[in-house]
Amino acid sequence: MNHEIPAAAAWSAPVRAGRSLTLTALADGANASVLIIGSDRLDRLNIPDTLKSQMSARIRTGMVLMSDRGLALATVVASTLDWHDCLTGGRPDRLVLLELAKHGFGAADLHACINFFSKVAISDDPHASLAFVPAHARAGDTVTLRAEQDLLVVISAAPHLLSDGPAAGVAVHIEAATPGDPELREEAVRALELTRELIA
Repeated sequence: MNHEIPAAAAWSAPVRAGRSLTLTALADGANASVLIIGSDRLDRLNIPDTLKSQMSARIRTGMVLMSDRGLALATVVASTLDWHDCLTGGRPDRLVLLELAKHGFGAADLHACINFFSKVAISDDPHASLAFVPAHARAGDTVTLRAEQDLLVVISAAPHLLSDGPAAGVAVHIEAATPGDPELREEAVRALELTRELIA
């Protein structure tokens, strides 16, 4: 399945265990805020547990994205960037809430996200503030996740919370288990039908 998320838009899809999901920046300065929910609808991406268990303050290749019960949700198997922000959260905008509503979730289900393609570092001020690093990502940069269990993935292409730059689109590719996997096509069609129902 291939899909392009326009700048400042949001999108969601189920990703079955074992499948890979690749995000591609379509322009310089892209940001993809990603929420991950486990198939049991209880497990959510837990940023503190993910970071402390792997002794890191950023998301990078090889890291396992953990749930609040310590289960592996997904693994970052490849990335052209060595830093993805996960400390500053995302924009809980109307489009993200719409994507959650498609799957029976609401505002109470918003949780910490990963801002793929963005970097936030410690500034030189006396307070050691977090500072957004502009132009960290370039058009064509990619990151690939492997689902370790069935997941719901919600993606927003809104600008990073600390950025004053414009939004940029993101391409999504979900690798099917087999070429022409009919189940993957059915999931894509159902997601489109839900979007039409909610907008109508």
